[in-house]
Parts: sequence; structure tokens; C-alpha cells
Amino acid sequence: MNSPAPRALIAEDEPLLAAALQQELARAWPDLQVVATVGDGLSAVRQALALQPDVLFFDIRMPGQSGLDAAVELADAWPTDGPTGRPFPALVFVTAYDQYAVQAFEAQAVDYLLKPVQAARLQKTVQKLQLALASKAPAAIDLEATMARLRHLLVAPGVAAPAPASAPAAAPGVPAASAPLTLIQASSGTQIHMVPVADVLYFEAADKYVRVLTAAREYLIRTPLKDLIGQLDTQVFWQIHRSTMVRASCITTVSRDEAGKLHLELAGRPEKLPVSRLYAHLFKAM
Repeated sequence: MNSPAPRALIAEDEPLLAAALQQELARAWPDLQVVATVGDGLSAVRQALALQPDVLFFDIRMPGQSGLDAAVELADAWPTDGPTGRPFPALVFVTAYDQYAVQAFEAQAVDYLLKPVQAARLQKTVQKLQLALASKAPAAIDLEATMARLRHLLVAPGVAAPAPASAPAAAPGVPAASAPLTLIQASSGTQIHMVPVADVLYFEAADKYVRVLTAAREYLIRTPLKDLIGQLDTQVFWQIHRSTMVRASCITTVSRDEAGKLHLELAGRPEKLPVSRLYAHLFKAM
């Protein structure tokens, strides 16, 4: 019995480049079926979960959510159990030339294409993808390896975010050049509070704000979580989700639900906080 034709999804916010990539793929890999082309990271995640393709071509720079962030979210939500579970798709990042990004991709054995896509380079990528799909590695192994690579790419220069040309201005609520951070200016209602970081149990990104949670209160700051992470002591605060940093010493229990998802509880807080697959390795003993 012939195996079904491989299927791909392209996420690229420039329509002409997306069309050019699809045309080059048709020449280099005639059997490949492009099942969807989307222009932003959120749509890429939604369509990939719905269609479960075999290959993903994700542009690194997209509006709303980068290709790397979309890959992380998709890997966290990817179904691996039950009748709908499939191996995680082979992942190829598409990027404008950046020396540091290319070095990071090569170091993590993640395939990439440079814009504009060249036929000879695409042919090499196609050969790699065909070999990967032919191996049919178990989904759990594929996903674990992908998570490890994505963790490294998240902190690699030139991949997660462009390197700033000069030192950025301090964000409102966070003093400049104070690492590790010791005091936060946070709002609660119409008041500004000076909140010692030593009192904070966790930070959680929510819409345009970051929630700052102590045992007794909740405050809001406008500083993006990704900027805040760089000013926190990572031995004190652990990232457990793309939107959550928790005080490690206050973790009381970590439990696994029926779907295999991890959740933790903190001393002084009633809620359970989800742990994404990306950071589940912190609790490997489970």
C-alpha cells in the first residue's frame, strides 16, 4: 500500500515570498501537498493543530507572534496520545540572513532557509525532510528532541529577538540596569506601589500587562515578561511557561493530570499553575 503524500504548512507574512516558496517546493518536491498558507504565528498554530501536517515552514519574523514563539506554542499543545496523536512535524525556519541566527540553527540541528529561497539550498532541505519522514521516529522522541532545541533557540542571539543596536530605555515600572531586580513600581487601582521582589511569588503575562502576585495581593506592570526575565535571578525565579515565572523556593507540589500535563502549587497562593512541555524537564524526576 502506498503511503499518503506528505503535507506541509507555510507561515509567511509576505504573500510574494510565500508564493515563491510554494512554487519552489512544487519543483523540488512534487509529491508534497501544501495544505495551508498563513500570514501570522497565531494562525499558524491554529491551522497546524487542525490539519496536523508533516512539515512546517515558519518565518521567524511575523506579526503578533514570531515563528519561534509559534513553534513553542504548537509543541506545547501538540496531541501525542490517543487516535489523533501524530509525530510532531518536521520544522524548518525561514529567515532573512542573520549570522547569529544561522549559527544557532546549525548548532541545534534545526533546518533553515534564507530569504530569498534558493533552489539549490531548498533541494538540500527537501532531502533532509524526506529522510526524517522516512524514519518515522516515535512521536514522544520527536517532541522531546524538538523541545530541547527550541529551549536553546529561545535564548540564542538573533533568533528570539533582534539584537538591540544600543541599550534599550528602561521600561515603566522597572529601574534601569538593575540586575537582579529588587524593587518594582506596580499599579493597583489608582495607586502606585513599591513592591519588593522578595515578596513576589510569581509573574504572569496577561494581555498588555504582567501580573505581579504576592501572597496577599495582585499588581499590574506594563513591562513585557521577556524584558523582566533578563532582570530576575534565574536561580530564584524559574520559567515554567512562556507566560509564567515562579519563585522556585515556594513550589510546594507538582502534579500530573489525566492528560499528562503538569501543574504546580505555590505556598501562599490558592491557584494551580500549568507547566508547559518546554519546561517540564525542570521536574524530570516525575
